[in-house]
Amino acid sequence: MAAGGGAGRWLCAAAALLQAAALGPSAAFSSSASFSSISAGSPGELRSRVRVLGGSNWSLVLQGQWMVEFYAPWCPACQQIELIWESFAKESERLGITVGKVDVTQEPGLSGRFFVTTLPTIYHANNGVFRRYRGSRTLEDLQGYVLEKKWQAVEPVAGWKSPSSIMMHGMAGLFHFSGWIRQIHSYLTGTLGIHVWMSYAIFILATLLIGLFLGLILVLISDCLCPSKSKYRTETSEEAITKENVENAALEEPEEAAELSADDAEETAEAKDLSDEEDAANSSAGDSEEDLELGKESGEEETEDLSEQPIADSETESSVRQRKSQVADNGL
Repeated sequence: MAAGGGAGRWLCAAAALLQAAALGPSAAFSSSASFSSISAGSPGELRSRVRVLGGSNWSLVLQGQWMVEFYAPWCPACQQIELIWESFAKESERLGITVGKVDVTQEPGLSGRFFVTTLPTIYHANNGVFRRYRGSRTLEDLQGYVLEKKWQAVEPVAGWKSPSSIMMHGMAGLFHFSGWIRQIHSYLTGTLGIHVWMSYAIFILATLLIGLFLGLILVLISDCLCPSKSKYRTETSEEAITKENVENAALEEPEEAAELSADDAEETAEAKDLSDEEDAANSSAGDSEEDLELGKESGEEETEDLSEQPIADSETESSVRQRKSQVADNGL
């Protein structure tokens, strides 16, 4: 029986190896991943007092006090503290905490939500307030961190970087999408046997097509939300004619105003010229009248001079005669 059981186990192992060789490296990778997931346990399962967390039950961390480790099966540092983490979980009841762990290879979305960039990464959570543990990974230091409440001296994660924030929801989706793309790449290169560079070319082409499609959708949405006036405003011919007449009148009004102002300026200039001519005529007439009056006055003065001149001559003759008579008298 023992020999038969051993032979059966060898036959099963050989069959598994033949199947893995026939299906390729992707099957071996999936088999190892399934084995690691089975050994790690499903989300929510208690295995050696370590609660396995995933996308479906991570919200449990928001209540109570937790210590959560993010690890990967291939990480050497994670493998070194595996036994320490198990021993730490055994003391969880005495410490009044819950110890959990997250496999980032199985939960890329959750690792993105906590923005895990190094492995292993340990977080302390107290009623939804998260602090990153950066101390030593020995059992004594982990226990002292909780018992002595050293976490109170550590600055908590900012609100916008909290795993429950909207931004980290988007980050979780981005990490999940990257994991999905990595699975497709593994399927193309492993299962279908496509060359790596051909897989990259397929992703580049898909990215361009998706970008064009999303751009077209964005243009259509913007066109629906902000339609152009010429497309959605229907006007009758009368309204169009009235609008044109109003526009023409509005354009003609400044021209007419300019013409009227020019005409007014010309009329004003002509009136000014006429008034200047009348003033000149009046001034010339006045000058002529003054000349006539001056001529009359000068004529009268001349006549007076002429009338006075014989009187002076007669007076002169009389005086000469008197002097002669006096001389004659003196001679006698």
